[in-house]
Amino acid sequence: MPIPRVTATVDLSAIRHNLSRVRALAPQSKVMAAIKADGYGHGAVPVAQALADAGVDAFAVACLEEAMTLRAAGISTRIALLEGVLSRDEAIEAAALGLEIVIHDRWQLDLLASLPPESPLAVWFKLDSGMHRLGFPLAEAQSLNEALRDHPNWQLQGWITHLACADDLTSPMTQAQITAFEAAMDGIPGARSIANSAGLTAWPQARVDWVRPGLMLYGASPMPGQTGADLGLKPAMEVASRLIAVHPIAAGETVGYGATFTCPETMQVGVVAVGYADGVHRILPTGAPVLIHGVRVPIIGRVSMDMITVDLRRLPQAAVGDPVTLWGAGLPVEEVATWAGTLAYELFCGLTNRVHYRYTG
Repeated sequence: MPIPRVTATVDLSAIRHNLSRVRALAPQSKVMAAIKADGYGHGAVPVAQALADAGVDAFAVACLEEAMTLRAAGISTRIALLEGVLSRDEAIEAAALGLEIVIHDRWQLDLLASLPPESPLAVWFKLDSGMHRLGFPLAEAQSLNEALRDHPNWQLQGWITHLACADDLTSPMTQAQITAFEAAMDGIPGARSIANSAGLTAWPQARVDWVRPGLMLYGASPMPGQTGADLGLKPAMEVASRLIAVHPIAAGETVGYGATFTCPETMQVGVVAVGYADGVHRILPTGAPVLIHGVRVPIIGRVSMDMITVDLRRLPQAAVGDPVTLWGAGLPVEEVATWAGTLAYELFCGLTNRVHYRYTG
């Protein structure tokens, strides 16, 4: 068997722990776990199985295709389609699979109304409280509630809104959104759902009937300047490769494409079998750390398609075959994301099908 070049090890016990942390923060709320984008790059099916075993109340995915994958794997837990359905055929398939359809626009309302009246549908209504991406205007909440009377086969699951700035504690927008949503819902029956991961961790008033954690389930913090450990979370993923070459490069010589790094002295340079074709961002600059034997060593030069080069002056004993951690224990994904000028979400979701997945816990 070939040796995997790059391995993402996912600890399912950490994901179950993080669900327990969600429940501790919002003990009165039901939990709809976001496992869209292949479980934020962790593997939707094994993540769903672990969370289902832990008693999660529902899952949220982006689209029908993601839900079909879960149902085909035997996942029977409730599943909501956050972007709803895109066609009549999708609506029929969603109903057959027992999925819950989020309706966010008038055209979707009309599409579902065109289905045979005997078709039972489980629906959520999404309201736009200020994100201005998807959702009906708040002023239409009452008319949407009244529209349900025309469709006795529709089973209302609740009302959803989404927070735009919950990761910014200085912004007044989150409280304004919550206040506006609650005012629009006054006197209207049905469960409410507001909080994403940032809303859960930082805005207790957003912890209503349902919460929708995503990133925090995977052990990363949604809040700038924090790691998952700061929030009592356990990082679920470690990404690692190995050294495939170690050699001395003379002072004044350059390393990598574009000759962007010049050796200040004769130095040991390591080559790691991972690159942007695996999901390591090309934008990672010289100085961004990787971990070898628990020691942080800096990337030097440009990230290539299949390789990165690292400065081994801090670790002269490093040798071919040594494991190299890209992120994981001792090197939080949030820190790596900062070096890349992005978010942990993008690093997780950016891993490619060349990465070998291994599950523990």
